[in-house]
Amino acid sequence: MYAIIATGGKQYKVSEGDVIKVEKLGAQAGESVTFDNVIAVSDDKLKVGSDVANASVSATVVENGRGKKVIVYRYKRKSGYHKKNGHRQAYTQVKIDKINA
Repeated sequence: MYAIIATGGKQYKVSEGDVIKVEKLGAQAGESVTFDNVIAVSDDKLKVGSDVANASVSATVVENGRGKKVIVYRYKRKSGYHKKNGHRQAYTQVKIDKINA
């Protein structure tokens, strides 16, 4: 059984027991979170739309962290302009506990 959830502007295919990294949530490690925006659920056949209107996915926060550094380099030729920045995206790692369909 799997579900497709949407959080942080992205969609994730999850099953029970999966550990995924999502955009930063406002929860500390050990807290439980519920994803209500379920797009589809599949156990033996795929259910979408009004069939999954009150479905949810329960998860537990494993950790909060920051990803690897990405270098952003801006450059304009012939003018001497260049700028170098780094960025580390914040994430929350969650473990999927239960799919409530």
